[in-house]
Amino acid sequence: MATTKSKKKTAIRPLGDRVLVQRVEAEDMTAGGILLPESAKEKPKEGLIVSIGSGRTLDNGDMSTFSVSVGDRVLFTAYGGTEVKFNGEDYLIMREEDILGVIG
Repeated sequence: MATTKSKKKTAIRPLGDRVLVQRVEAEDMTAGGILLPESAKEKPKEGLIVSIGSGRTLDNGDMSTFSVSVGDRVLFTAYGGTEVKFNGEDYLIMREEDILGVIG
């Protein structure tokens, strides 16, 4: 069964097989110690699952289960998801298939 509980209270509840992800902050410094200006930072391709939908309806009428859960730190495709701004925070709503893996 999917859950929409999260540590941060959000009023966005994804539908179906979608998840709500909050990106982690981009690194300010390279591995070599060079400080990066804001314009040179690449958008991170990892984030935290904030909320998940109810699942996809399968051909037999059952609901699919998610491989991820709220609080998981995940890697996702560079162009996956739709950017959403809510209460001053940036989120991504994406399908579970856009998630490449769970960190940790």
